[in-house]
Amino acid sequence: MEDKSFWLYLLVLAGSTYLIRALPFAAMQKKVKSTFIKSFLYYIPYTVLSAMTFPAALYATGNELAAAAGLIAATVLAVLGKGLTVVAIASSVTVFAAEKLIELL
Repeated sequence: MEDKSFWLYLLVLAGSTYLIRALPFAAMQKKVKSTFIKSFLYYIPYTVLSAMTFPAALYATGNELAAAAGLIAATVLAVLGKGLTVVAIASSVTVFAAEKLIELL
């Protein structure tokens, strides 16, 4: 890629990212009082994170079945309130064990 086009692309991406973040602040003149809008805005980060993470978790390995087993293990442990380290290690071990089990079958 040419150096000139890289800087042009970077400038366009930076500008669009800035507009997406700055426009709501400029448009909103007073505090939001609607309970519906508040709850909608509260859950947006969780929704976006889930939409980005879920497909990546299923296709992170070469085997979707093993990845699904790891995702289920991670979800169960997270719902039970376990810490991030425990969830990450347990889900990784689950994927590893599921892949080995599938190889045997």
